[in-house]
Amino acid sequence: MSEINGCAFNACQIHTDRNDAAANKTGKQNEIGEKGEFSRQGNRFGTPFGDKEGELPVEAGKYRLLWAPVCPWAHRSVIVRKILGLENVISLGTASPLRPKLDRIDWAFSLDAEGRDPVLGIQYISEVYRNADPAYQDRPTVPVVVDIASKKAVQNDYHNLTYYWERQWKKYHRKGAPDLFPEDLEADIRALNDVIFNDINNGVYKAGFAQSQQAYEDAYDVVFERLDDLEKRLGESRYLHGNRLTDSDVRLYVTLARFDVAYYNAFRVNRNRLIDFPNLWAYARDLYQTYGFGDTTDFHAIKQHYHLSLHIDANESKAAILPKGPDTSIWMRPHDRDKKFA
Repeated sequence: MSEINGCAFNACQIHTDRNDAAANKTGKQNEIGEKGEFSRQGNRFGTPFGDKEGELPVEAGKYRLLWAPVCPWAHRSVIVRKILGLENVISLGTASPLRPKLDRIDWAFSLDAEGRDPVLGIQYISEVYRNADPAYQDRPTVPVVVDIASKKAVQNDYHNLTYYWERQWKKYHRKGAPDLFPEDLEADIRALNDVIFNDINNGVYKAGFAQSQQAYEDAYDVVFERLDDLEKRLGESRYLHGNRLTDSDVRLYVTLARFDVAYYNAFRVNRNRLIDFPNLWAYARDLYQTYGFGDTTDFHAIKQHYHLSLHIDANESKAAILPKGPDTSIWMRPHDRDKKFA
């Protein structure tokens, strides 16, 4: 599977993809195929963490993780960071859920004082990419790990980032932290993670950004075929790999958390809502009520991004209205999966 990366789109942004002039103005790659299918841009900074020559050194306080709570790829890196107790080792910078109105795609630190990240002093995430490569023209994506001293992007391979937190950063894990990437399950976790990414995580984007009816329907069908499979699987065990919480659960959760509040409407994946799947819905609540999941989930920010963030929209005159629902308090309802699979 080719390395693919970057949460950089939103629901309204699809209009720009239909306008070649606007797309060229952003400087982003053409990510729409000949049949109207969406194909995400590749990673740029993929150097692994480790202690070998050429690898990124694992050092407390050296890096800052930049994210936006709306992005599933970024969210999963933050969930794992918190579960493992890396919060005092790797600092966190948070971008706004709303796109800045610029002539390019970017993320802004408008939530911070004076509109700048308090540690790096940058206004836009694109700055760390251009600090690393002045000729960088692709979309700046999150998550991205930044070397604080140089203010350069050094790692944006979200596909492997949680694996690094779980293995290479193990000496900094909090006491009693769970093993989310156990060696005896590594092959199974990697295999299932590939399916989750291609068919569900990125699958909803393939449906949402498709520019032909066939491409949309193909992606739509795959999303629900896979959700149906996982609905059955989660009727037999508490988590995706038996009764052990793993990296796979983190990866599925970030899409489930966004499904009813964003993807169902904004991306037209509307055969079923999450709450229509008994096992998936109980499983999602179980995770939401687990340390590191619900306390890093910002439903309001997610709704803002997918419904209000107009960016360079070909139809900016259209009123941006934030949906009032759905009721997210239901995520705290009892799930009983701990008793069912005791």
